[in-house]
Amino acid sequence: MQVVDLQISKKEEEANRTDMVGDTLRSQVLDYSKDFKTSWVNLGRHLYAIWQDKLFYGWGFEKFEHYTEEELGLKKQLCQKLLKTYLFVEQNEPQYLAVDFKDSREAVNVPNYDAVDVLRLARSKRELNKADYAKLKAEVFDKGKDASVVRKELTAIMKERKEVDPEEERDNRNEAAIKRLLGALGVFMKDMEVLKLAPKDIIKEADQLIKKLKEQI
Repeated sequence: MQVVDLQISKKEEEANRTDMVGDTLRSQVLDYSKDFKTSWVNLGRHLYAIWQDKLFYGWGFEKFEHYTEEELGLKKQLCQKLLKTYLFVEQNEPQYLAVDFKDSREAVNVPNYDAVDVLRLARSKRELNKADYAKLKAEVFDKGKDASVVRKELTAIMKERKEVDPEEERDNRNEAAIKRLLGALGVFMKDMEVLKLAPKDIIKEADQLIKKLKEQI
């Protein structure tokens, strides 16, 4: 019996050791995930300092994009996006830059760079009101929604909030009405010609009317 107990004890000890290693690895991966999602912040912060203070001149580069492309291997468009997004966060959502921001959230709820950039673009949309922006902000910073999801929600909100110009709407209705009339006249013209329902002069006048209507659209 003692031998069996020893064997069971060894198995339990090995199982416990495996569980501990697994738990440690799981915890580490969660931290790495948070670090990965927020790693762009440090890059954006330092790039902004280099751009603002023109430090690249002292390193032998005439332009900022020459420095980022030749030394960092980062394209101009990407760096501009990084700078704009970092500046947006610094000025409008500084809580994201706080040291304890990622530590206070689950890894799945920490937003990535692309989602924050979509929020930056959303803030400049005049169609959005404060409540709309607050909703998107919660989706990004509280729920960590992916950029594609936030972008779809932004598009849907903009469609709902789009301002309709009364004059433009009237013009669109008029154009649609003319197109319907043209369609009906076209069918009528064919019937008159094939079935000889009207004299040639009336058909000619109808044809001229169609041409004038087409000039209106």
